[in-house]
Amino acid sequence: MRTLIMATNNEHKLREVRQILGERFVVKGLSDIGCHEDIPETGDTFESNAREKARYVHEHYGVDCFADDSGLEVDALGGQPGIYTARFAAINGYGDGHDSSANIRLLLERLKGETNRRARFRTVICLIEGERERLFEGIVEGDIVTEPRGTNGFGYDPVFAPEESGLTFSEMGPEEKNRISHRARAVKALVRGLSEE
Repeated sequence: MRTLIMATNNEHKLREVRQILGERFVVKGLSDIGCHEDIPETGDTFESNAREKARYVHEHYGVDCFADDSGLEVDALGGQPGIYTARFAAINGYGDGHDSSANIRLLLERLKGETNRRARFRTVICLIEGERERLFEGIVEGDIVTEPRGTNGFGYDPVFAPEESGLTFSEMGPEEKNRISHRARAVKALVRGLSEE
């Protein structure tokens, strides 16, 4: 069984990726290789942030790895929160750090009275193996609902309803979400890339 190192200590992400991959791969996080520092994310795109994280781990720990950067793009907000998805409230003076509740409150406040609620979740994965670097992407289109619904998932899941379903990600079970989510699509593209080798 092949081992993959994912450049994150986010247990939600690790659990989701492990569920998507099933028993084909063993996925380890940064703590498994002794990396506990905050890896810089200074890029202005999902691609550049994913690349920066993967390169950092590859250069400092000498392991092949993959890193992702994901975010929510809302049409009526000109693509915001985008790369600031996790810190949306904090950078706008609400909440502190990665506060999902504050992020959702601010998002719904900004969309109050807005009829265009189209949005998409996007994930970009950067895989580094030796000297080879590749990018994989997953996108899911949908809408922002007017109030949070459901108790599963994390982040903006309670307010994002993919177009494939009338349910929010939080109203879905993990298996249903992992069939259609942006991360699932990016991870499946990653697996296709790995199997082509």
